[in-house]
Amino acid sequence: MRRRHDRRWWTTVGVVLLTLLGVVVAPTGAALATPVVAAADPEESDNGLAAKLEEAAVAYSEAQVKLKKSQKRQAELEKQVKTADKEYLAKSAQVSQMAAGRYKGSQVSILSALLNAKTSSDMMQGATIAAYVIDRDDDLLRELNDLRVNGQQRRADLNKEILEQEKHIKALDKARTKAENALAAAGGMISAGFNGNVGAAKPAPRNADGGWSGQSCNIDDPTGTGGCITKRMHHMLIEAQLANFQRFTRCWRTQSWGEHPKGRACDFSAEKSTFGGTATGDDKRYGDKLAAWAVKNAEALGIMYVIWFNQIWEYGAGWHSYNGDGSPSGDHENHVHISMF
Repeated sequence: MRRRHDRRWWTTVGVVLLTLLGVVVAPTGAALATPVVAAADPEESDNGLAAKLEEAAVAYSEAQVKLKKSQKRQAELEKQVKTADKEYLAKSAQVSQMAAGRYKGSQVSILSALLNAKTSSDMMQGATIAAYVIDRDDDLLRELNDLRVNGQQRRADLNKEILEQEKHIKALDKARTKAENALAAAGGMISAGFNGNVGAAKPAPRNADGGWSGQSCNIDDPTGTGGCITKRMHHMLIEAQLANFQRFTRCWRTQSWGEHPKGRACDFSAEKSTFGGTATGDDKRYGDKLAAWAVKNAEALGIMYVIWFNQIWEYGAGWHSYNGDGSPSGDHENHVHISMF
């Protein structure tokens, strides 16, 4: 009986150890590898940091789209104002010539010719000319006035657009402050981040208004999780691979927070075949370059935030320090996390 009890106890211990090592013992005795995942992203234990960052990033992105549209509209209005001014000056010169002609008595000469006409035919011809000159001058004055009114309206529209831009800039500042406050509450002070000479990615499709629409998780995750990812996430993943970031990667996973279960996040391991310990040497340089590439192409690809080696980059707030759980995965010292809009 003692030997049987010891055997059962050691079997239980063995199963626990194998589970911790990443292996599950099936009822039949066959060993099945469990999905390798990297822990962590901003968790619910961080006072809902993930939700706060997403809210701030979305607000920043929307305000930025509106600001760009307003700036484009301003440029168009400025062009229209310049054109209107040019046309007004040209028409003013014509009116000046008309006024000079009247002053010199051109219309008086026409009337004299009418009064002194010897035949009805001469009188009809003179009347026709007089009517034409009067209509021409009236049209000229009317066009000049229309140009003046048009120019005033364009200037009013331009001033209104500038005020609209100030509103969007305030919204940008508000969103940036909100993100910075959320990061500061989680211990995230402004940091140096990661920079480097990296290439440009092919932009992801945007909405008609230039923003990012919500996307469903409907593309099979090509990283082998058995889950799904969004179209924008898939586009970013392909662009990363084309940029030669092809080491071990996992995207979808089931959890109650963050972007992974929504198919909007991927973890890019610094090592070639798995999520290992703290990255050093070539692995660290790989992660540094990937983080720099993601930030440089964030606006083009729709990247919301990036986490790597105790630092987090938030769209609109920049790089800040990041405190995980003290493990290589929790502190993101072994993988680059990328979340999408």
